[in-house]
Amino acid sequence: MRLERDSQSKELKMNKMYAIFNVSEIDKIDFNQVLETSVDTLRKSVDGKKTFVKWMGEVPSSVESLAFKEYLTPEEMVLLMPTAEWHSPILLTESPAK
Repeated sequence: MRLERDSQSKELKMNKMYAIFNVSEIDKIDFNQVLETSVDTLRKSVDGKKTFVKWMGEVPSSVESLAFKEYLTPEEMVLLMPTAEWHSPILLTESPAK
């Protein structure tokens, strides 16, 4: 049973795709076609200029309509998200002395 679930999970991940695009084109996305639910659930790059959506299966028509987009696999997204473009380091400050 576990092997079957692991196989299904791997298959779902293989079918999931991502598209990075300019924030200026958010209004072109039909949120009924992607896994994000609204503009409020989109993650943005550190500079706020890019975002991405994900979906299962065929590329949604609203994603295809974007002028500037880059398609990525789950493996590519895992490598991209920790980069400086998408992740700000957390600066820890010292607690004031008591």
